Amino acid sequence: MTSEIVIDVHGLTKKFDGRAVVRDLSMQVKRGTIYGFLGPNGSGKTTTIRMLCGLLTPDEGTGTCLGFDIRTETDKIKPRVGYMTQRFSLYEDLSVRENLEFIGRIYGLARPREAARAAIERLGLKGREDQLAHELSGGWKQRLALGACTLPSPQLLLLDEPTAGVDPKARRDFWNEIHALAAEGLTVLVSTHYMDEAERCHEIAYIAYGELMVHGTVEHVIEGSHLSTYIVSGTDGHALAALADELAHTPGIDMVAPFGTSLHVSGRDRAKLDAAIAPFHSEGFDWKPSHPSLEDVFIDLMGRARDNFQ
Repeated sequence: MTSEIVIDVHGLTKKFDGRAVVRDLSMQVKRGTIYGFLGPNGSGKTTTIRMLCGLLTPDEGTGTCLGFDIRTETDKIKPRVGYMTQRFSLYEDLSVRENLEFIGRIYGLARPREAARAAIERLGLKGREDQLAHELSGGWKQRLALGACTLPSPQLLLLDEPTAGVDPKARRDFWNEIHALAAEGLTVLVSTHYMDEAERCHEIAYIAYGELMVHGTVEHVIEGSHLSTYIVSGTDGHALAALADELAHTPGIDMVAPFGTSLHVSGRDRAKLDAAIAPFHSEGFDWKPSHPSLEDVFIDLMGRARDNFQ
């Protein structure tokens, strides 16, 4: 393994109560990469992330994280990893400054006050140092949590749906900071349901019910889907809904999804798709060819995935 490969795992499998939550997963992550994990709820994203960094022992498979064995050297991996969960996990009755100084002492930093002050400055928390954590909005809590998990200068950062419940501006500010950290060499693994966030990752992986279905850059994943897409619009909402239902049961059409006042209609075989939609062109709807979006690919993959709980 070269120093540029932070995570290198092969054949990871994890079972709970006899059911495989992650099955035969192999992947590599390069240093300084923002690597996004997408997939339905319960698909194994969090379990995967925890195995990749040694926080959870796989039942099968091998690999390294930060150059250390994920089975036998977890005690060397954990101090080098920052973990930000979806749920705010700092002390609500402590101030911003007190939380950061406390975290600094837990990690044994030589100057916890100075480290906390630097984090407050970097994350735009200046002026809120003495505000209690429970008084912060979701976006400010998010910044505080990010400051806490990056305080000890980890080499790997894990973010488990970190922006759930915060406004779009706070999400954008958060991602600007993540990109700044990655530019300095920090590797980031993040699970998300937001397509705009996935598009800001250097690479993404789609995990459905324990299986890694696709991975690569956003462009690679979209191109590899082989989807052809049409956008269908019309002024009659009821007629559009009825059309969506009919198209969903038409051979040659693999995905139909409403987007506002239009439909996205996609197929993996362009010739079959064109033949399938031809009879509907005369029904008063406007059909326009379009490039498939990441969300189109996401919905198509969800429809093809096999639920391991059934």
